[in-house]
Amino acid sequence: MPINITMPALSPTMEEGNLAKWLVKEGDKVSPGDVIAEIETDKATMEVEAVDEGTVAKLVVPAGTEGVKVNAVIAILAGEGEDASAAAKADGAAAPKAEAPKAEAAKAEAPKEAPKPAAAAAPAPSKAEPAPVANGHAGGERVFASPLARRIAKDAGVDVAALSGSGPRGRVVKADVEAAIASGGAKAAPAAKAPAEAPAAAPAAKPMSDDQVLKLFAEGSYELVPHDNMRKTIARRLVEAKSTIPHFYLTLDCELDALLALRTQLNAAAPVKKTDKGEVPVYKLSVNDMVIKAMAMALMAVPDANASWTDSAMVRHKHADVGVAVSIPGGLITPIIRRADEKTLSTISNEMKDLASRARSRKLKPEEYQGGTTAVSNLGMFGVKDFAAVINPPHATILAVGAGEERAVVKNGEIKIATVMSVTLSTDHRAVDGALGAELLGAFKRMIENPMGMLV
Repeated sequence: MPINITMPALSPTMEEGNLAKWLVKEGDKVSPGDVIAEIETDKATMEVEAVDEGTVAKLVVPAGTEGVKVNAVIAILAGEGEDASAAAKADGAAAPKAEAPKAEAAKAEAPKEAPKPAAAAAPAPSKAEPAPVANGHAGGERVFASPLARRIAKDAGVDVAALSGSGPRGRVVKADVEAAIASGGAKAAPAAKAPAEAPAAAPAAKPMSDDQVLKLFAEGSYELVPHDNMRKTIARRLVEAKSTIPHFYLTLDCELDALLALRTQLNAAAPVKKTDKGEVPVYKLSVNDMVIKAMAMALMAVPDANASWTDSAMVRHKHADVGVAVSIPGGLITPIIRRADEKTLSTISNEMKDLASRARSRKLKPEEYQGGTTAVSNLGMFGVKDFAAVINPPHATILAVGAGEERAVVKNGEIKIATVMSVTLSTDHRAVDGALGAELLGAFKRMIENPMGMLV
């Protein structure tokens, strides 16, 4: 019988993907392990392999289709000895799965049509609107009542609009309200209380809609650039992080002169290798490479801070897996240096260059950017002095690194010039409180200012 090939879940959080390219065509024979398609997730472009043997009977989803739901049928495979054309026609069971998102969307849109019958029926109630209410005022018009009468009515739950006023020009006065209370009539309906309660709900107001935003700008003064999956995911995770994680920030300055001197010595001592482009050093350390190592060693020195929060338990990590924010077209990604505490500076440097290169071409595997125990975000190369980064769950910390710059510092009562870098540690206050965060940042500062410790 026909075999359905479905959109795979290439990561635990993947809900949909883009079918970038088919690497097979209808009629091709495939075996388990053959690469048949390229799928774009929010972070990477990944190859999909066949798990069954057979002949491609039908490509259900065309190449270039965006937003294909996980487990939706994307192709039909004819089994051994089965007629491919018959298998392609016998995909009735698969079609509903592929079309399910559209059907659900149609159902979701149905309520939008519901108001039309109500609108058509609207004229009927309008005929009754001229009828005056009990106090002589038409619905929606101003109700005349004394301030005292209104206050008493509000406290007693009486609707002043339903009362007949005995004051001048039908004005509702204290005696009218007291009479209504005594008779037990003219109680306000539950709906009538809603406007009074509305202000309490104001803080939960929804963000402006797309139409509301666009109305603020002159027509023709902008262009619309649709969000891709990466930007949508970044937006969703940032909102999740800031709305669920109680951020706490700590900032201090680190002197870099000793680190810069050591970096120069290590790069000068790097062995060379022959390539097509001539002899090149086997490594070239950056300040960021040394920051990654220092952060990893600081976490091992302060193990209580190397944690992740869950509602049921604190997750204490045995190694320091450091994610590093890398800017790529359309967003950013955080590839991870696993066990950075155990790796040499040269290994971290070469591994980071490889991860960053593949990140920019969206060739990272999910295990190369998911998880981790902390992260580093460095904007120093852009001249940014200091900033506060947003924690990336499930991390409990992230280190924001600013630019190293010459500053005047006081040493032994004298003003000296030193290269100083400001760093800000963002912590999840549920897992890392102020004192623990300060201890972690202090350990990091010691590593940066005494960098020989990173070599032993």
